[in-house]
Amino acid sequence: MHKFLYKILLFSTLSVFFSEISLAQPHADDHNTTPTSPNTHVATEAHKNGDSEHKTEKINAKNIIFEHILDAYSFHFFDLGGKTYGIDLPVVLYSKAKGLEVFSSAKFHHGHETYNGYRLIDEHFVEANKTKFPKIAAGQLVAIDAAGMPTNSDFYDLSLTRNMVQMFLALAILAFILIGVASKYKKGIGVTSAPKGFFQNAFETIIIFVRDDVAKANIGKGYQKYVPFLLTIFFFILINNIFGLIPGTANVTGNIAVTAVLGIITFIVVMASTNKHFWGHIFWPPVPHAVKPILVPVEFLGIFTKHVSLIVRLFANMVAGHVIIISLISLIFIFKQISTGVGIGSIVVALPFTVFIYVVEVLVAFLQAFIFSTLAAVFISQSREGHDNDHAVAH
Repeated sequence: MHKFLYKILLFSTLSVFFSEISLAQPHADDHNTTPTSPNTHVATEAHKNGDSEHKTEKINAKNIIFEHILDAYSFHFFDLGGKTYGIDLPVVLYSKAKGLEVFSSAKFHHGHETYNGYRLIDEHFVEANKTKFPKIAAGQLVAIDAAGMPTNSDFYDLSLTRNMVQMFLALAILAFILIGVASKYKKGIGVTSAPKGFFQNAFETIIIFVRDDVAKANIGKGYQKYVPFLLTIFFFILINNIFGLIPGTANVTGNIAVTAVLGIITFIVVMASTNKHFWGHIFWPPVPHAVKPILVPVEFLGIFTKHVSLIVRLFANMVAGHVIIISLISLIFIFKQISTGVGIGSIVVALPFTVFIYVVEVLVAFLQAFIFSTLAAVFISQSREGHDNDHAVAH
């Protein structure tokens, strides 16, 4: 039911933003886009020899994995019968020469066509031009010249990428649920009587857990003012982790930019909570004087490295599970290219492992939200060193 509701909200929201539902046809049928230069477009065997060759094109697991974990200008659900089914998102660009431009990412035909002086780089271009353009990666949007080659023209990309769209939708659904739960408490349900309904019972349990076992247990006296912050990052990570497990969606928390913002916000909150005792311990630690010149730089760098670990830990854990799942599924199709029988036989091994890893990922979705918020509480507690706050020691 939740998957169905999510798809409806996704479709309706993107329709408001003038996006297009794409049913990709063969690229030669589109007469409204500018064809890619023959010198820059490296066609696959499918484009050279027709659909019969397309069926025998080798599976590139690396491209499939990166297509899933990296940000993109469209949602890709599946390919069937030589057609790609998904949702193309609006591309919003601004440059001094052309001004503001808004069009659908379908104009790029998944990187096979150029449009209005821009190109969405695909893996074939990267492979063919890796020596000439070593810094260009697949999925990157670049300005091109008359010959179809990337230029240094400056433009601002304000597009609604799938990470951004999914993050907004996930948070909108979370806010909708929380407002519904809050309205019940305003009516006295859960205050003068027992909570009612799945969401009120579930969210009350989680909120009490974060308040008592994360904030109070680690921060101690004065923990109340940090509870809203800890609940915010906990639910933000949790809801995006869960939505990232739905097939065809984006892995928002597997994007280093998203986890970096969470880490930076946590760093700001921690620094705002520091006092003279904390800085005194950093620049004049209680150790022998001969050791101070060595320990002070270590302690100072530790202020930053522990927040970097927050960023990398969440990013790495959310990427790893998705990579393993896609790799296991890809093995079935890779073995099928060797022999149909081998491909069918590999299902017996790959499918149970995939289901197992998927179940583990559900657990990891909750676990990573808990770990991030708990470590944030521990760092806040450390920054309040010297306060009479009876904070607990984190284990």
